[in-house]
Amino acid sequence: MATTVIGLVGGLSESSDALFRIFSGRLSDRMGRRKSLTVAGYSISTIAKPFMYLASSWGMVLGIRFGDRIGKGIRSSARDAMIADSVSPEERGRGFGLHRAMDNSGAVIGLAIAALVIYLVQGGGLELSLRTYQRLVLIGIIPAVLAVIILMRLVKEREARPLQSSHSHFRLSQLTAGFDSRFKIFLVIMAIFTLGNSSDFFVILRAQNLGMSVFHITLMLVMFNAIAAAVSLPMGKLSDRLGRRRVISIGWGIYALIYLGLGLASASWQMWLLLAAYGVYYGIVEGVSRAMVADLVPEEKRGTAYGLYHGVVGLTLLPASLLAGWLWQTYNPQAPFFLGAGLAAIAALGMMVFIKPRINSNQVA
Repeated sequence: MATTVIGLVGGLSESSDALFRIFSGRLSDRMGRRKSLTVAGYSISTIAKPFMYLASSWGMVLGIRFGDRIGKGIRSSARDAMIADSVSPEERGRGFGLHRAMDNSGAVIGLAIAALVIYLVQGGGLELSLRTYQRLVLIGIIPAVLAVIILMRLVKEREARPLQSSHSHFRLSQLTAGFDSRFKIFLVIMAIFTLGNSSDFFVILRAQNLGMSVFHITLMLVMFNAIAAAVSLPMGKLSDRLGRRRVISIGWGIYALIYLGLGLASASWQMWLLLAAYGVYYGIVEGVSRAMVADLVPEEKRGTAYGLYHGVVGLTLLPASLLAGWLWQTYNPQAPFFLGAGLAAIAALGMMVFIKPRINSNQVA
């Protein structure tokens, strides 16, 4: 499959939910409730998963992934707003760090099971066989169903204050109303960073390009998620003390070095070191950036803010992945990673220069 097609599939699958995130976030503010949208989103994704068993072409995969991403789009903004509603400002980084730690821990267990299945079914083959893929799909349905049941029965939300608005319909011009310039600048900087942060399909493709088998790539992803899980909570706590923008800038600096390394790598063993560092980056930035969104916006507009944040990231991923695919195919496999390194360095500098901390506040200092 051409890398331009990989970029299209990866970009569309990652960005197709962007508009749903924007409007579901806004809807959660209008309702003053987050849980119902979160449950609906997880349920839609769970229903879509079994159809992956029948997929036989990249077009079918894209269509099914689109359904899965609709579910993710509906749930993500409301879920993040629900987390922000549940913790105090002084422990916001810790709260999001815990969420990311749990999410990555689940990925560790899931990938470890996937690695075992791959090894038992096909051994060390370089490509994933259809038989192995179908077994992985069936196994993946079980935790998806359990997650929906647990969310419905055990998770309680703190009721938020409904957003008071004179507008009865969604209007794009109203989505950014009520936000200060720091949040809008933050979104622009996120777009710059994301333009160089193409789909992680290209990281996996780079590992294959260096001769790694599917089994070893899966083990490497287990390590990546384990490191991200271990780092997320401590980095969230650190951002509560040191400030979000400093921690994010450090994370983006590490990312720039990692992508430079991915461009320069010449042996498969180097991918292990780079993916370990990539796990550190994820652990530093993923939760802290979401905590920063809550720092920059009023409580009654958190859902809308998370919708805009996820929307900007999601919509930028499509051109980012298409650009990465074009660079890979037109120039060489190193080119997308050199671009990502440069844009990450620019974003880190922009974060420190243009996002000013509040006076007498260490929330984003």
